[in-house]
Amino acid sequence: MSDAIRDFRIDIPDADLEDLKRRLKATRWPEKEVVDDWSQGVPLGYLKEVCAHWADTFDWRAWEAKLNAWPQFVTEIDGVDIHFFHVKSRHSEARPLVITHGWPGSQVEFHKVIDPLVNPTAHGGKAEDAFHVIAPSLPGYGFSGKPTGPGWGVEKIGDAWAELMARLGYARYVAQGGDWGSAVTGSIGAQDPEHCAGIHLNMLMMRPTTAPDQMTESEQAAAKKLKYYNDWDSGYSKEQSTRPQTVGYALADSPSGQCAWIIEKFWAWMDCDGHPENVLTRDEILANVSIYWLTNSAASSARLYWQSFRRAKQDPVTVPMGYTIFPKDISYSSRRWAEARFKNIVHWKEYPKGGHFAAFEQPKIFVEDLRACFAKMKM
Repeated sequence: MSDAIRDFRIDIPDADLEDLKRRLKATRWPEKEVVDDWSQGVPLGYLKEVCAHWADTFDWRAWEAKLNAWPQFVTEIDGVDIHFFHVKSRHSEARPLVITHGWPGSQVEFHKVIDPLVNPTAHGGKAEDAFHVIAPSLPGYGFSGKPTGPGWGVEKIGDAWAELMARLGYARYVAQGGDWGSAVTGSIGAQDPEHCAGIHLNMLMMRPTTAPDQMTESEQAAAKKLKYYNDWDSGYSKEQSTRPQTVGYALADSPSGQCAWIIEKFWAWMDCDGHPENVLTRDEILANVSIYWLTNSAASSARLYWQSFRRAKQDPVTVPMGYTIFPKDISYSSRRWAEARFKNIVHWKEYPKGGHFAAFEQPKIFVEDLRACFAKMKM
């Protein structure tokens, strides 16, 4: 294994883009849903519109240039290439921050928050609010390599991120994540307290520690939300955590299928008043979907569920921790449930608007909350 850090640029071959357009135009569509809403999945008419836009109007090269404007690199850790953005601040007070996406997200989620985090004085903040931002792609996602054997669960990824920060020369750093990024960040806090000065999470799936008749009103609402997710919103995770290879064949062969698989979760998990384009532009959605399609990472990304879903450790975390609740997230925790694992909660904030993809949906709130949280943690 080499510790070398290599420069990287995204450069999708023209042939891959032409293949995408050909496949989109050749889609064999099913019949229309028999309801007038999203309760059976993405409506046929809307998906046809999106896929036509993807084929005829969406400009991948513009997004490629946008992403390539940030310095990015690859380094091999335990036999897998890890791709990451490393955007340094000019401010001497800047703190190193490793920020981790989840599924069905990507580094595209952070395109509106990287600059405000790195250069706060240009975005309403102070120099002491600055961060050096390190944004890796999870193994098997995006432009990171794909593990060729089992073992790459959230604990190993947490160790890999700690190794990445050490290679970059950061003796102390902070970490942030949502979705799988939350699980990875929790693992970092548990496994690398010598170097990790604190963590911030915008998703928590904690088991209730109180009996139903002893729950507060807020805890009852949280338990109800988690039950809804398990009953009605977790079919994707049951498939990906049990047979990721099987679903991967379909998604790897059909861009319209891959698009629907992801967009349905944007609709379900965002605070979007019933339509994902009330929060994100169509091109933002397709930039994220394109990362999955152009890197052929449907199966490899799903394997993280097989590796870690309901299997991730819940080791105690003693480093300072902050948690932010967005009301339309798929689940949230009460403080006393969280205290069963997180022993040093220093920041707890609930906002009236926002969902699962916090940095994507509410970038201003997300940035301000990270500044407030990490200001409470000593480096």
